[in-house]
Parts: sequence; structure tokens; C-alpha cells
Amino acid sequence: MRDGARHGFSGGSVGWMTSIDTVVVGGGIAGASIAYELAASRSVLLVETETALARHSTARSAATYVPGHGAAPLRALIAASGARFAQLEAELDAPPLLSPRAVLHVASDAEGEAELAADLAEQAGEPGAPVAVDPAEAYRLCPVLRPGVVRAAMVVEGAADIDAEALHQAYIRGLLRRGGKVRTGAPVTGVRRSGSGWQVQAGPDGNVIDTAEVVDAAGAWADEVAVRAGVPRIGLTPYRRTIALARVPDPSRLRRPDGTRLPMVIGPRESFYFKQEGDGLLVSPADETPVKPHDVRPDELDVAAALERVEEATGLGLRSVRTAWAGLRSFVPDRLPVVGAWPDHPGFWFCAGQGGSGIETAPALAAFAAAVVTGGPLPADVPLDRTLFAPTRL
Repeated sequence: MRDGARHGFSGGSVGWMTSIDTVVVGGGIAGASIAYELAASRSVLLVETETALARHSTARSAATYVPGHGAAPLRALIAASGARFAQLEAELDAPPLLSPRAVLHVASDAEGEAELAADLAEQAGEPGAPVAVDPAEAYRLCPVLRPGVVRAAMVVEGAADIDAEALHQAYIRGLLRRGGKVRTGAPVTGVRRSGSGWQVQAGPDGNVIDTAEVVDAAGAWADEVAVRAGVPRIGLTPYRRTIALARVPDPSRLRRPDGTRLPMVIGPRESFYFKQEGDGLLVSPADETPVKPHDVRPDELDVAAALERVEEATGLGLRSVRTAWAGLRSFVPDRLPVVGAWPDHPGFWFCAGQGGSGIETAPALAAFAAAVVTGGPLPADVPLDRTLFAPTRL
């Protein structure tokens, strides 16, 4: 088989531009953020298969900033991202990106209590670490919890809702200001080595672009893009996560006596979560169902599970939902992001595998990834080794 045929090239028309420094594949938060960072020092083209950006994960996330979330490297990225959100607001003329909302983790049995204790011990002394609260305080923070549900609890006071749409739009706006280009409705149909660089074929007319580097930020599709380039997979598994907006028969119960809003509540062993959304309740069974990358839809059984679990914890009378949706979150086996290139395939960079932390880590991870791609110094506020997320660890 000829090289061009193997990597999807069909000799289509040359359009758009014929060469550019870097092609970023994927228009979600990962692609938008790293494209913005790279555009500070090079020409960048962002290509997205869909006709709209950020359709599959970014736009379908509960979008919460939770210090102390995940393994230690993720916690470092989350901590570094906190101050960067405010910097981005100023740099990119964005509205407030974070809206404070505490996160309350609850346990209902001895096993769950031990897990919370282990989390507290592991994170002791870290910025924004959760703090233990007794059941009485947990009920004060979230009065809708049923009596007897809480055996132990911890709270993350520095957590916040993220305006994911505003964040994504700010990155795209910043990318364009820096001279970057964006093409939607432009599936990548071929990638191949070309001298010391790469050729990327994208778009309905098979436009071919010569580029020094490719950044694969295609989310759940990142392995598929790699295969088209003749690059080894990183072993991503996409998972479906279901969210629904439940009707609350008596919305007055969602108001705390002091007028502040309810915290987001994460159930025992992350078996569910809920948070107030207007006069309704955003609910999820915190499901992770392995699926192939596709335009995922919610499963009725998962929606029912979310309603049942949250109703059991609250007694709010939840019976129906206004709407439900599902998104994709993708992990490699160790559940850490992948940032870097395989040694035998220089210039083809992965920025994928962020799982459920893609939005809350985006500011720091994009700066880190840009330094890896350019070979520049790592950000001082991201105290991680550049090899930590490299695909060679897998």
C-alpha cells in the first residue's frame, strides 16, 4: 500500500493555507486552550470535525472547579489553574469564570468514612484541601439531606462553578487575536510524515496543510487521529457520563436559611452528585460506562439511577427531569493526562486523557503542554516534571 493511501490522503484540493507552524486537532477545551498558548509564539490552525466547537465533552460537563480532586498531579494542576482563571478574565476580556460554590463530600457507612479520612490525610497541608465537618455541620450546609444519611463528611470551601462556555469562547477569542485560525466542519482524514514535519489533510475538500507539528487534542477521538498518522495509540477509553436537570416539586426547599446557595454534594464513594440549578437540581449517577467515541446520548436507566439515588439522599420528591444529556470523558489506564510525543514520532504531540478534569485543569495544563511542545521552560506555578504525563510511561 502506498504511504499516502495508508494515511488517508486522496490528493484533494489545496485550500485554506498551504503551510503553518502547528495544526491543533480538536475544538474542545483542550484544543482551544493549548492553541491559544502556542499562538503566542507561532502560527496555529485549529481544526474541528463538527460544525460547532466543543460539542462532545466541554459543552456537556458539570464544569466544577474542585481543589483536591483526583490524584496528586491533577491536584497540582487544579491548584495552579485557580489563579490563572482570574488572569484569563483580564487577558481575554472574559466575564467572571468562577462562581464560588462549596463541594460537600458525604459518607454514609464505615467504609465511606474511612475513604474520606484517607483523602483528608493524603491532602493535609495542600492548597485548598478539604476539611472534615461533623454530620451536624453537613446538614447545616445542605439542609435538604435526609436525617441519617451522613455519617461523615468533608467540605471543599474553595470550590466553584466554572462558566465553561465563557472560558472556551475566551480561549478562541484569544487565539484569533494572536493571529490563529479556526476551521470547523473540517474532519482530519489523513496525517503523514513529510520530511522533518507533517502533512495534514482536513475538511470536506481534502485540503492539505504542511506543518512542523501536530497537536492531537481530539478528546475521545485522539487515538483515532493517531492511527491515521501511523502513530501508536495511547490506549484511551471513552466513558459516558450522564447528567439530568430534575424537577423539584417544592423549590423553596432549595433555599438555605442564610440565603446562600446549596453546596454541590458528592455522594458516598462518588455514587452520585447533585447541585442546585435555578429552581431545579442537576443530578448524576456519576456513571462511567465504556463506549466507543461517538455523539453520546443519555441512557434512561442512568437517568433513573440518578433520580433514585439523589431522592434517597434528599427526599425532595424527585420524579421527573426537564432534560438530560450525556458527555464523554476519556482516560488512559493510570487516569492521568497524556502530554507529549512518542520518541519515534517527533512532532506529533498528544494532549488528551484529561478525564473529568479537563475544564478545571485547562489553564495550567495548556501552559504546561505548550512548554512541552515548544521545549520552553515549564510554568513556575506548575511544579511537575515534563515527563510525568509523557506517553512513554504507558
